[in-house]
Amino acid sequence: MKEQHIIIICRESGLKERQVRNTLELLLGGATVPFISRYRKEATGSLDEVQITFVKERYGKLLELDKRRDTVLRSIGEQGKLTDRLREQIEAAETLTEVEDLYLPYKPKRKTRASTARERGLEPFALRLMKQTDDDLASIAQKYLSDAVPTLEDALQGARDIIAEQVSEDLRARDGIRRLFAREAVIQSVSVKKKEAEGEKYRDYFAFSEPLRRCPPHRLLAMLRGKEEGFLNIRTGVEESKALERLYGLFVKGGTAAASAEVKEAVKDGYGRLLCPSVATEFEAAARERADDESIRVFAGNLRQLLLAAPLGQKNVLAIDPGFRTGCKVVCLDAQGNLKHNETIYPHPPHNEVTKASHKIVSLVEAFRIEAIAIGNGTAGRETERFIQRMAFDRNLQVFVVNESGASVYSASAVAREEFPDYDVTVRGAVSIGRRLMDPLAELVKIDPKSIGVGQYQHDVDQTKLRKSLDAVVESCVNRVGVNVNTASKHLLTYVSGLGPQLAQHIVDCRKENGAFVSRAALKKVPRMGAKTYEQCAGFLRIPGAVHPLDNSAVHPESYPLVERMVSDLHVTVDDLLKNESLRRQIQPEKYVTETVGLPTLNDILQELSRPGLDPRTQAAVFEFSPDVHRPEDLRPGMKLPGIVTNITGFGCFVDVGVKQDGLVHISELADRYVSHPLEVVSLNQQVEVRVLEVDPARKRISLSLKS
Repeated sequence: MKEQHIIIICRESGLKERQVRNTLELLLGGATVPFISRYRKEATGSLDEVQITFVKERYGKLLELDKRRDTVLRSIGEQGKLTDRLREQIEAAETLTEVEDLYLPYKPKRKTRASTARERGLEPFALRLMKQTDDDLASIAQKYLSDAVPTLEDALQGARDIIAEQVSEDLRARDGIRRLFAREAVIQSVSVKKKEAEGEKYRDYFAFSEPLRRCPPHRLLAMLRGKEEGFLNIRTGVEESKALERLYGLFVKGGTAAASAEVKEAVKDGYGRLLCPSVATEFEAAARERADDESIRVFAGNLRQLLLAAPLGQKNVLAIDPGFRTGCKVVCLDAQGNLKHNETIYPHPPHNEVTKASHKIVSLVEAFRIEAIAIGNGTAGRETERFIQRMAFDRNLQVFVVNESGASVYSASAVAREEFPDYDVTVRGAVSIGRRLMDPLAELVKIDPKSIGVGQYQHDVDQTKLRKSLDAVVESCVNRVGVNVNTASKHLLTYVSGLGPQLAQHIVDCRKENGAFVSRAALKKVPRMGAKTYEQCAGFLRIPGAVHPLDNSAVHPESYPLVERMVSDLHVTVDDLLKNESLRRQIQPEKYVTETVGLPTLNDILQELSRPGLDPRTQAAVFEFSPDVHRPEDLRPGMKLPGIVTNITGFGCFVDVGVKQDGLVHISELADRYVSHPLEVVSLNQQVEVRVLEVDPARKRISLSLKS
C-alpha cells in the first residue's frame, strides 16, 4: 500500500486513515466485502458494504493509474525527453486525465499534418511566427522553401499546422476549454432523414438539444442507443466564439498584424479540427460513464430488492406456466423444491377442456398435499388465475401470481439442463416459477441478472462494470440471508463469501457422498477448504439441526468461545440462552470486550442469539388484480386499480395492473411532493394503488399516477 493512495481515499470518502488502512489490509489479505462488513467491525470502525466497496474500487483505480503513470514515464524516458520537472508533474498527477494531458505532446502519433510539416523543417518557422514580432513573413519564409515546400503559402500552412497541434496539446488551453464545456456544453441530436420512419421510437430526439450537465442518464442512453442503431446523429459542443476568445487570449499576443493573423488562423484551426473534437469526445465519454454508473446503480438496487423479495418458504407448491394453444404446464414440487410430478392441461381456447383440467388440478392438490399455487404472469396468466380461483378445494390454498421474467432463459440454460436433463424447457420453466415463489433468491441466482427484466438500458452500459456490480449485489444478498449448506444448489453456494464454483461443487459432491453436514466444523474436510476460506464462509453457512446450536446462526465459529464464556458465567447451556430472553438480558457485553472483539461484534452476537437463523426477509403475501380489468381496452382514465411495481428506472416506475402490459408512473406522478429519484418512493414488488391517466393503444403506452 502506498501512503498517497490512503490519503486520496480518505480525502474522497471522508473516512479516517485507520479505517482505510485496516480495510485495505483485510482486502489484500483475501477477505471479502460481506465478511469484513459483518465480522470485522472493530477493524474498520463499522464500515458498511457500500463504504468498503468504495475503498476497494478506488484502490483498484489508483493501482491502474500507477500502472499507466509508469508506462508514460518509461515512454518519455525512452525518447530522452523526461526532465525532472516533467517527472514531478506526472508523479503528482492524481487523475488519468492529468497524466494523459502531460503525455500528449510526447505520445507517439500516426502521421499528422504537423508531423509532416516538422519533417519538412518548418518547426523553426512556426516558433518564429508564435513570437508575433515579424511583419515581412515572405522574407523570413524564404530559407524554409524547398522542393517539399515550394511556395510561401505552403510554408505558412505547414507552420499553422504545427501551431494548431501545439494549441490542442497545451495544458492551459485544454484546461480552459474543459471548464467552458463543463459550464456550457450542449448535446444535440438530429435524425438520419432517410431512417425517420424506421426509427419512430426515437422521434423525441429527431431535433433535440439540452445542456449536457442537465441531461439525465436515461435520456443520454436513449440518444446513444439511437445513434448506435443508425437513427440519430449526435454532437456535443459549446459556442465557438466563446472558445476562440479564450484561446486567442492565450496565444494571440497582438504583435505584428501579419504574424498575429497567421497565429489566429492556426488557433481557430487547432480548436475546430483538434481540440474541440478531443474535449467533446472526452465529455461525451464522461457523461456516458456517469449515465452507465447511474443505470447500473438503479439496476443493482432493483436486483437487490428482487433477490430479497419475500419467500413463501418450504411448502408443497403446484406451479403453472400458462399458455393458450400449447396448454398450461403444471408441476408439483415438495417443500424442498423437488419435482414430484408434471403434466399439461388445456383449460383455455382453442381446446377449452375446462372440466377435465379442473378435475386434474383438484386431484393433484389432494395427491401431493399442495399448500400454495404459483401462476406465471405471462401469456394466459390472468385467464389461468381466474380459472384457478373459480375452483373449490378441500383446503385453504393461497394463489400467487409470480413474475416469470427470465424463466424461459433459465429453462434453456446449461444450469437447467444439468438440474433436469430428462425434462423439456416447458417443465423446467414451470419448476422455476414454483421455486421462485418458495425462495426467490435461491432460484434467481441461476439466471443472468440482465435477463430478469428489472434494469434500464442494461444492454447498452459497460458490460464488464455491470457484471461486476450485479455479482456484488448477488453476493451481498446471499450472505445477508445465509445459506442452508445441506439444501443449497451449487449455484447458490458459489456466491457465499470465500467460495466459488469449484468449492461449491466440492461441497455438493461431499454432501452426496457422505450425507448431510452435521456441523460447520465438518466443512473443513471438504477438499481445498483451507483455513482462510473456512474463516470467510463459515458464518454465512447454516446447518439446521446441527449438534452445536450456533451452527444454524450468523454467529461466526471464531466467536463460539465467547458465547461459551457467557453461558458459563450464567451457569446455563447455549440452548438455554437461545430460548430464554431473560437470560440474554442478564448479559453485560462490556464484560466481554477484548483487544480484538469490541461492542459492535458483541451486540451483533447478542442480536443473533435472540433470533438464530431467522430469515431477514418478510413473508410472501397474496395479491389480487382488479377482477374487472384484463386487457388495455378495459382501462379508462380516472380508474383506480391495484398494481405491483415491476421495474424502477431513473424516470419513473412500471406497474403491472393485470393487463399484460405494464403502465408507467412518471417520476412527476409518484407523489404529491418533489421526488429526486423513484427509489425514494417505491420499491420493487411493492403493492400499490394507481390511477389511470391515459391509454395510448397506438404507441402501446399506459400512463399511471400514484398521486392522491
